[in-house]
Amino acid sequence: MVGNLNHIIDQVVKDKGINRDILIDALESAVLSAANKKFRNTRDLEAHFNDEIGEVEVFEFVTVVEEVVDSYKEIDIDEAREVDPDVEVGDSLGMMLEAGSFSRIAAQTAKQVIIQKVREAEREGVYTEFKDRVGEVVNGIVRRYERGDLIVDLGRAEALLPNREQVPRENYRQSDRVRAYISEVKMSAKGPQIILSRTHPGLLISLFSSEVPEIAEGIVEIKGAAREPGSRAKIAVVSHDVDVDPVGACVGMRGSRVQNVVTELRGERIDIIPWTPDPARFACAALAPAEVSRVYIDDEEQAMEIIVPDDQLSLAIGKKGQNVRLAAKLIGWKIDIKSETRAQEEEQEEAAPQPPAQEEEKELGKPELQVAEPAVELEEEQPDQEQE
Repeated sequence: MVGNLNHIIDQVVKDKGINRDILIDALESAVLSAANKKFRNTRDLEAHFNDEIGEVEVFEFVTVVEEVVDSYKEIDIDEAREVDPDVEVGDSLGMMLEAGSFSRIAAQTAKQVIIQKVREAEREGVYTEFKDRVGEVVNGIVRRYERGDLIVDLGRAEALLPNREQVPRENYRQSDRVRAYISEVKMSAKGPQIILSRTHPGLLISLFSSEVPEIAEGIVEIKGAAREPGSRAKIAVVSHDVDVDPVGACVGMRGSRVQNVVTELRGERIDIIPWTPDPARFACAALAPAEVSRVYIDDEEQAMEIIVPDDQLSLAIGKKGQNVRLAAKLIGWKIDIKSETRAQEEEQEEAAPQPPAQEEEKELGKPELQVAEPAVELEEEQPDQEQE
């Protein structure tokens, strides 16, 4: 065996960040595995790390008997008393083995066990560190692309920025710095997987929290956010202090605060909306800059019909429906937008009179009258025949 292991253990603990007790357990398991392989699992062995001398000692335990039947697990009383004069029949006697007697193959087994334990400890350490960091924004360095996915170096671990979580038209090169949102951390057969996102609304919220001191202090609260990554976003804010304007706090002096967020998101337009508990007022604010004439609300279906002036319809809907789509995501309701003209036409159609029901009854009755006519004529002709 190697000499004093204390120095090696301390170095591994420092470099890998592994708990010392875990590493010592790994060493004990490795040496025990090597010893069992050497003696083909025929003996009762235990391994213990001696901290004073920095070595793993292996002990063989045998039962003291008067007459030996199994020489691998039993020892004669006379021979046992040469080791320990106070031993009695039935006692378990431990004798230390020479570690140098292990074969080269056994030593290789010990090495493999140590490497495996260290890897497991490293993986567990990374998972423990990042599992509670879901929702944080981290900085990393781009290492490589793998089938469209981006591998990002976070220091102690590598994270994955999947293609689906990347913003369209954003391109990165090796060694570029990237800022992303930790959306998920899970343990797999290959170790911990840290999933990053550049499209998650949480990234927008975290960026504003870091840029606006009022949000970090709890004076201004972010009530919700909706994004179409790389194009446009909406964020709803409310102030818990009557003297603080939530929208102004997020915009900053000459737009400096919101501009920093826009720069980080590569030019994504951001609408900052004052939040209100009234869904109708909140919807009107979310559809800004379009003006709203009136709102009809269906609380059960969580839906609302919004009427806007004819010249405001395209502005309310937005390019390819983007404005109304983001507003619906932000407030969590279904939104149906109509122009004043269209709403009036529908109202007139609903108010128009229905055709009278008598005409339908006459149409249904005509076949019966036609069938009955021949019967009437026959009854009138019968008296003439009798006179003849």
